[in-house]
Amino acid sequence: MKVMILGSGVIGTSIAYYLARDGHQVTVLERQPAPAMETSFANAGEVSPGYSAPWAAPGVPLKAIKWMLMHHSPLVIKPLRDPAMWGWGLKMLRNCTHARYRINKSRMVRLAEYSRDCLQELRQDIGIQYDERSLGTLQLFRTEKQLADSATDVAILKEYGVPYQLLDRAAYLAYEPALAQVQDKFVGALRLPGDETGDCFKFTQTLAERARALGVEFKFGVNIEALEHRGTQISGVRTDQGVLRADHYVVALGSYSTRMLRPLGIRIPVYPVKGYSITVPITAAARAPESTIMDETHKVAVTRLGDRIRVGGTAQLSGFDLGLVASREATLKFVLNDLFPGAADLAQSEFWTGLRPMTPDGTPILGQAGYANLHLSTGHGTLGWTMAAGTGRVMADLLSGRTPDIDMDGLGLQRYA
Repeated sequence: MKVMILGSGVIGTSIAYYLARDGHQVTVLERQPAPAMETSFANAGEVSPGYSAPWAAPGVPLKAIKWMLMHHSPLVIKPLRDPAMWGWGLKMLRNCTHARYRINKSRMVRLAEYSRDCLQELRQDIGIQYDERSLGTLQLFRTEKQLADSATDVAILKEYGVPYQLLDRAAYLAYEPALAQVQDKFVGALRLPGDETGDCFKFTQTLAERARALGVEFKFGVNIEALEHRGTQISGVRTDQGVLRADHYVVALGSYSTRMLRPLGIRIPVYPVKGYSITVPITAAARAPESTIMDETHKVAVTRLGDRIRVGGTAQLSGFDLGLVASREATLKFVLNDLFPGAADLAQSEFWTGLRPMTPDGTPILGQAGYANLHLSTGHGTLGWTMAAGTGRVMADLLSGRTPDIDMDGLGLQRYA
């Protein structure tokens, strides 16, 4: 079977690898000169199934107002005359209930836990390396209220058998000794020992090489103009290099999936949420994090990737704008220096931004949609790296006519019907 995948981020590349492993003839179309050059390039580096949670949560509307008033705000909304943004925002608000949060988080954890297992199998099978560490995630709480609010997440972690530890100051220092310098700033932490870290860009580039060895053809520098259709079938992909055809088509274009699908009459509630990161060389290893730290107040992750520290976070609603904003860089540098002073050379930091494809309920959209031979894989938000391997495996199963190893209920476009 010939399968054409639109997009070679970590999601599209993972799907290509698993399909090729199943013996399919796979072509990947990408406008960039190489894989993982956009949203997958410099994300926070977390593989965090335990931390998988929708942004739409009880109390978020009030918190959002407080966040926007903070000096180092985790949320920025630029007033745009963009009906898509406001429509997406209203859908997100409808998901900010205890009942919806529980359903949405359970769906996300289901896929994320499976994906982490797939990633571990992949490491064993092909020996792929990407500055990986398996030392867990530590979510730090600066207030007693933050600690108390974690009870909802803990209940869902218990339900799905996800290991966790609630730690006081003395206990979390055993896992992140460098925090001894600033331990008085925090009242406690939630540790997720099953979480991992790694460089998503390195992973995707290496996996693309392995996929090529299995016969996958990557066509770079190709501008995709439209999907053509005839009756109930997609008939081809119109590009600046002509019309390209296959038996099945997978749209894995992240935030740009929405624009590609709209002319087909397929409307998906995916909106770009802009995120930023800095990557900084470590200068004092003993003062650096061992794994990933999540600062619950600033919604920023600090991750160790080999001899570098990656700091990623903030959410900005500003459409498809990719401009670098100095105040966002200042926030990331502030958090790094606040948690790990003297660990890295901030003067050598590399500043980056990318667009996270976010659904209003946090769960990605996977599976067939609209046309018999059209499949979607988008809407992973901040968790594309966390969910990539599992998504690749699931999509290969669906296209190969197999039943996936996990329950697919609530993971498709049908939930928005």
